[in-house]
Amino acid sequence: MLPLSVLDLSPVTSGSSGPAALRNSIDLARLADALGYRRYWVAEHHNLPSIASSAPEIMIGQIAAATSGIRVGSGGVMLPNHAPLQVMERFKVLEALFPDRIDLGLGRAPGTDQVTSMALRRRQGISEDDDFLDRFQEMMLFEQNEFPDNHPFSKVRAMPADVKLPPVYLLGSSGYSAELAAHIGAPFSFAHHFASHDPVAAMMSYRSHFKPGPTGAPPLAILAVALVAADTDAEAERLASSIDLNTIRRNKGEYLPIASPEEAAAYPYTPIDRERIAENRRRLMVGSPATIRAKLMPLVEATNADEVMVTTMVHDHAARRHSYELMAKEFDLSPR
Repeated sequence: MLPLSVLDLSPVTSGSSGPAALRNSIDLARLADALGYRRYWVAEHHNLPSIASSAPEIMIGQIAAATSGIRVGSGGVMLPNHAPLQVMERFKVLEALFPDRIDLGLGRAPGTDQVTSMALRRRQGISEDDDFLDRFQEMMLFEQNEFPDNHPFSKVRAMPADVKLPPVYLLGSSGYSAELAAHIGAPFSFAHHFASHDPVAAMMSYRSHFKPGPTGAPPLAILAVALVAADTDAEAERLASSIDLNTIRRNKGEYLPIASPEEAAAYPYTPIDRERIAENRRRLMVGSPATIRAKLMPLVEATNADEVMVTTMVHDHAARRHSYELMAKEFDLSPR
């Protein structure tokens, strides 16, 4: 059985609100838990009117409290925005409250535009360099108490000190991210839902270069995909038109709430818009459960993915719930 998980960005839709989007996430998590999905990860994005998920640690606690068996985690915490010790303490608190149910997914990007990133990091000191690896290594030195005796952090402990750090996953959308995950011996999640990089090349590179980390765990590769499932191909296409319009707006720098299919149908698309939609549709999987399976499984086999993480960004929450229900049934998930 192919394990399925959920990646949730808490989409804000036209005519609705941020609070409603966050409540919808908790509702969807309860459903995913009951249906037998393996994980429920929430994203970190900032200054985007279409996404309410800006504080994953808070949402992880809320979702874990509202569910019973599903693993809950970050997809991901954007490490450039945070002090490593702060991330560790927040996730140790979550692990203490919900033992063996928390995942710490880490991303290299800031999850926002350059100016907002500057505002997030203003009191940390801003560097133009990619310091993800330095931050990650600092986390591991804290966790393993391996700072030299003469280092100023040698007596600092991430609290609660008697709680282990949850499993760490590296998120990425490029070959570099795959090789970095392999180098540090971490599980890897590839963001096929927005990446332009070839998922097969990235995920196979991850496996071929993998070196076990301190835990000795084998490679674990998750493929994150965007899809819209419905009872019929035609209905799925109608629902996916919201994603088409969102794609066009983002390309134009318009970060608006997710439009309804009716708004999408009324939009005056240009020929260039149609080309951009077609390009995005090469990543997006749309259709009935059987149609989705026919599109998804060849990619799963080509990438040798251990698990598929699904994100569905449609306007109607009931339709989003139904999409996950259909996928759970098609892939024979075991209800909890």
